[in-house]
Amino acid sequence: MLERIKETAAFLKQRIRSNPRIAIILGTGLGRLTDEIVAPYCIDYKDIPHFPVSTVEGHSGRLIFGKLGGQDIIAMQGRFHYYEGYDMHEVTFPVRVMNEVGIRTLFVSNASGGTNPLFDVGDLMIITDHINFFPQHPLHGPNVGDGPRFPDMSEAYSKDLIALALKIAAEKRIHVQQGVYLGTQGPTYETPAEYKMFRLWGADAVGMSTVPEVIVANHCGMKVFGVSVVTDMGVENRIQKISHEDVQKAADASQEKMTELMREMIKRSGDATNQ
Repeated sequence: MLERIKETAAFLKQRIRSNPRIAIILGTGLGRLTDEIVAPYCIDYKDIPHFPVSTVEGHSGRLIFGKLGGQDIIAMQGRFHYYEGYDMHEVTFPVRVMNEVGIRTLFVSNASGGTNPLFDVGDLMIITDHINFFPQHPLHGPNVGDGPRFPDMSEAYSKDLIALALKIAAEKRIHVQQGVYLGTQGPTYETPAEYKMFRLWGADAVGMSTVPEVIVANHCGMKVFGVSVVTDMGVENRIQKISHEDVQKAADASQEKMTELMREMIKRSGDATNQ
């Protein structure tokens, strides 16, 4: 696996005209943030050696290099999911490659179902912690790279970046929530009983991604910031039938405030990241 990571990283390094230290993984319906990237250079996943290919509607499937908030960045427009049939090493392969090309800070976003009764559809939830409910662990097997065999996860999401996000949200008057994200394998949406169970466990939102990527990013020593767009509610008497199209539509409606928050965060965090 390490050989494939290095081969893919070498392929990208030959094509990157900058020295990015920040990467973004964009979730369902949130790909429009890439419209903000200045001087973009794009590579389709299918053209990158050893890269999986995204099969989910709303995930464009390309890697974008350019500037956002004045900082050199890499953006994944579309991610890979366990429910697509990939194993966890494939799901998290791009994070390993990002680490190899020098990424030190990872921003992740996703669409989620809200289990906190104080939330509403369209809310942005800054992720403060997560619960891993996937059946396969992304670090299972031989220890890859230089990361510790038993990584500490007491600060999986950077407290400094969370504080920065809250400061920016207050300045820009962007309404945000904070909470715990629970990652499950999908692809079914949760039953009412499952939503209730996850809430009892301490989850504020539930989705089908992010957790594996964050675990591997921490294993690589990256700082991580995560945000969820609440696209439906898993709260008793507020649960409605939901489709992927509904999720995309709800996520799309939140793109403007998501873009403003992410752009400003990257702008302000970039100087520290590049030191």
